Amino acid sequence: MKILQAGEAQTEPGVNVLAVANDADVTELPLEGVDRIELSFPKFSDGRAYSQAYLLRRRRKFAGDIRATGDVLIDQLVQMQRTGFSSAVLKEGKDIGEAQRQFDRYSAFYQGDLQQPPHFRAAA
Repeated sequence: MKILQAGEAQTEPGVNVLAVANDADVTELPLEGVDRIELSFPKFSDGRAYSQAYLLRRRRKFAGDIRATGDVLIDQLVQMQRTGFSSAVLKEGKDIGEAQRQFDRYSAFYQGDLQQPPHFRAAA
């Protein structure tokens, strides 16, 4: 997962970005020509963007960048990656180094997710 500081997140030329409100139905969005979808966390306790990312990856088969924006905290990053996010913009004042330690701390899971099958299936 690519982690960005709040000031690093800039619009890249030639990248078609679709910013989606956290109450939008992502199953109905037109995705033709979209390179990146930005899903918003207006506050850390609002988890609707997790479901949106999962639906975009699983049902809509979106292969581009799904970026978390807004009130993004370090302890949310691992779950974001597991549900389909490929990049995130950290909330102002958060340390990227601490974010990497979070991924190192939680490197394997018993449950399956979008990237890995369940542990029991891989062990068989």
